[in-house]
Amino acid sequence: MAAETFFPTILQVLPALGTGGIERGTVEIAQAIVRAGGRALVASHPGVLVPRLAQVGAVHIPLDLRSKAPLAIVRNGRLLRQVIREEGVDLVHARSRAPAWAAWRAVRRLDVPLVTTWHGVHKENFPGKKRYNSVLARGDRVIAISEYIAGRLRADYGVGAERLRVIPRGADLAQFDPGRVSGARVLALAEAWAVPEGARVIMLPGRLTAWKGQMVMVEALARLQALEGGNWVCVMVGPVDERDKFPRQLLERARVLGVSERLRFAGLCQDMPAAMALADVVAVPSLKPEPFGRVVVEAQAMGKPVVVAAHGAMVETVEADVTGLLVPPGDVGALAEALWRVLAAPGEALDVLAGAARAHVEALYATPIMQGATLGVYDELLGTGMRDVFEGRVVDVLEKGLV
Repeated sequence: MAAETFFPTILQVLPALGTGGIERGTVEIAQAIVRAGGRALVASHPGVLVPRLAQVGAVHIPLDLRSKAPLAIVRNGRLLRQVIREEGVDLVHARSRAPAWAAWRAVRRLDVPLVTTWHGVHKENFPGKKRYNSVLARGDRVIAISEYIAGRLRADYGVGAERLRVIPRGADLAQFDPGRVSGARVLALAEAWAVPEGARVIMLPGRLTAWKGQMVMVEALARLQALEGGNWVCVMVGPVDERDKFPRQLLERARVLGVSERLRFAGLCQDMPAAMALADVVAVPSLKPEPFGRVVVEAQAMGKPVVVAAHGAMVETVEADVTGLLVPPGDVGALAEALWRVLAAPGEALDVLAGAARAHVEALYATPIMQGATLGVYDELLGTGMRDVFEGRVVDVLEKGLV
């Protein structure tokens, strides 16, 4: 096999390089491509992760692929086809619907395979929406980020085993490592969030929006206060839309229930490892199924007990009664009891849980696992050995005569 085939050029396409999970995953895969000897390109609207992309050795191509308008998608398809030809792209990986439609139009006239990743729980709540979603099921290989998403792809979009691959998102175990988070970082957050000295911290990470379950949490806090009136607070960490009425409704309900003094709204946090180090328990009581739930995995990587709603992918990422507790979605009483169980647990039991939680993530959800599996999908389509190189098996590859 020729050297240029072994060292392919991979183009990832997405709307913009912001701070979300899709964007971080894009940078992580670009890093893996470069480490495996390939050339990594990313086409998107610019964003805050562009410098990070350059740091890992990838190239950013400024291209606004955000528009869902049909004419814009046609135009972007032509622009991507031009990029593919000029850059000698061997494979395109699309991670969002509008960019995926443009990529699908670009590659169907070229001998270039398309990989798609289905990241979200995309609704089908109006005519034509299912067809719009379907582009993410049209790849030569279709990656689902959880078994929950894979089940939907099988049932609703007819994606068979020959094309479907399940690759969970990864957690950065170097960043989310309790041994690497200094006490000063944790103390800084405790002071910024006015956490009383010695208080236990219940943390709910996620955007402040109704479906993330913050109102259920407020109701549960009132029940918990009746069960356990000790020294604890609840910190809700995540961005807040000031135009949204929900945060005000949440605070008003907390006042009515008598738990407002125990509640903290932290807003967006730039140091989530330290935030989770501060927590005694991390809760994710989402009312809708999560397609994956990265914060649940990151909390376990930090050795923290998690309490999560038992639906979506979180039933996959939490080992019930070993690394965390599962509660029925929307069940206020069950959530309060689970939080009480964690706060009342002896230190020895929590130490055992911390070790099990960290080991669970190391075995199944470390970023290199996700990177290697994705490179393996590229290898299937290109006949290359990038995964072997990335995972340190380059000697085997050389012996096979692939370089």
